[in-house]
Amino acid sequence: MNLRRVVLLFFVLVFYSSFAYSQQRSDDPVANTLKALEGYEEIVNQALSDFNVPGAAITVVAGGKVVYAKGFGFRDFEAQKPMTPNTLFAIGSTTKAMTATVLGMLVDDGKLDWDKPLRNYLPTFRLSDPVISERITPRDLVTHRSGLPRHDLLWYNNNESTRAELVERLAHLELSADLRERFQYNNLMFMTAGFLAGQLTSQTWEQVMRERLFEPLGMMRTNVSVAQSQKDDDFAYPYRRNDEQEIERIPFRPIDLIGPAGSVNSSVNEMSRWLLFNLRSGRVDDQQLINPATLADIQSPHMTTGQTPDRPEISQSTYGMGWRIDTYRGHRRIGHGGGIDGFITSVMFFPDDDLGLVSFNNSQSGISSLINQHAADRILGLESIDWLGEDKEKREKRLKVEEEGKKRKEATKVPGTQPSHPLSAYTGDYQHPGYGTLKITLVHDALELTYNGIVSPLEHWHYDVWNGPETDDDPTFENDKFLFRSDVDGNIAAVESTFEPRAAPIVLKKRPDVRLFDPEYLRRFVGMYVTVDETKLIVDLAGGVLTVTIPGQPTYTLEPEISGRFVLQEARTVSLEFVLEDDEEVTKVLLHQPGSISKAERVE
Repeated sequence: MNLRRVVLLFFVLVFYSSFAYSQQRSDDPVANTLKALEGYEEIVNQALSDFNVPGAAITVVAGGKVVYAKGFGFRDFEAQKPMTPNTLFAIGSTTKAMTATVLGMLVDDGKLDWDKPLRNYLPTFRLSDPVISERITPRDLVTHRSGLPRHDLLWYNNNESTRAELVERLAHLELSADLRERFQYNNLMFMTAGFLAGQLTSQTWEQVMRERLFEPLGMMRTNVSVAQSQKDDDFAYPYRRNDEQEIERIPFRPIDLIGPAGSVNSSVNEMSRWLLFNLRSGRVDDQQLINPATLADIQSPHMTTGQTPDRPEISQSTYGMGWRIDTYRGHRRIGHGGGIDGFITSVMFFPDDDLGLVSFNNSQSGISSLINQHAADRILGLESIDWLGEDKEKREKRLKVEEEGKKRKEATKVPGTQPSHPLSAYTGDYQHPGYGTLKITLVHDALELTYNGIVSPLEHWHYDVWNGPETDDDPTFENDKFLFRSDVDGNIAAVESTFEPRAAPIVLKKRPDVRLFDPEYLRRFVGMYVTVDETKLIVDLAGGVLTVTIPGQPTYTLEPEISGRFVLQEARTVSLEFVLEDDEEVTKVLLHQPGSISKAERVE
């Protein structure tokens, strides 16, 4: 076949294929999208059945309009209440892009510069590395390149601390990389970014989000707390699959403290407004809420994630400010996932195709992004890939592997060992300047852990190691190991656990008896004590702290120890042990020094 004939044949094929394609598609993007989604509902319903998920919802925007919004299954599985496009659900980490966008608005206002040191705006901000503390910028906070690994247990289920307190605690958390060296996803940095927005506006992050984003976008039912969602007439309950792979309702997880990183709740109908805002370069009707260049900066790559793609159709992802960016089957894609107990969300849009999708499900299932991809493939006219079928097959294999792994999980357990101390010796409050307080109590002749309001039984593993067993309640500490340490005097003095896998084990030190910090209780120790060689020890109370003065020596500060003794802060090899009769009256003090213990009787 000669070249001219080949060219002519190619032209004919292209002409006819283009003609056929034009017969199927019109110039109306809404009509095209609806045509592409014919039969799509069967795929979603099949996914709910295959993955045992109570409900889901999805919205699609195209050509500047909402072209599809539908709920599937149930928002309340027990009462069989249907999911609707107006059902509120927790969008998790897809909140991050909203927080970054609000900060971008403050950049437009001249209140913030992405690349100036954060200390210019938060003078008290500190990380454990003083050099990073001086150099880190607001842009670093929202691109996951601070050098700080997740340390999520610090905030998880923490309903007592404030954001200001969490920012203060950052200085006590171990870094695992240099600034901008490595992508390390970090909710605490986004919490700090939201705290920054509040400080710059003399408001709270919640108020800034409402005034600058939700109200202008018309997202009037969107809120920032699961407590608020439950006051609405249409909200989804959270679920999980239990060990028998059955649907099981779980409690809502309040995450207000870490709010800027993930506490927004919305519906797919209202999230469609967020999609349109991003696809329209920050414009809502005739109002430009953010400079298009600022929004483009937020949606642009700033950090490589280091994640290798597992499929040739999807490129390696990069990270913008609260957004992941990749190329999906030849189309530029911007998106983010979100997950919090019982809810998984997927937000993605294709800016060059004027297409956006949001889907969510009220279970701990990853089908949301796959549901979006099935819809995107249809709308973009791509060859079909059975994303859900492939994932179902992988899940079945994964479950088998997990079951086999559970059978071997005790392989490292040393049989026949006993704890080194009576169980009562392990009880008490253990503290860390970053992580706060972990409490160990004795319940029905077994140890029990309480941290950030999470209660977990502990089972003896071996020696002085305890394990978090599998439980029907909160699974946070399941299969976590806790090693109790003794001091040189044989007292249980600390507990360590791998709270953050990318850092060294966190060591929490046992707090002495709380009474030893109570000035009223400490008054009983005040007085003069005389040794056999007539050396006088004068114990006094100053500022709620005990001191001791010995003739010819400076005044020493007494610091409580877990043994019940008081160590001399300025000479830590020496300690005082007050001897009480009937736990009330102090009669003498024992002076502990290396190699000797001397006695001093109390005198009037």
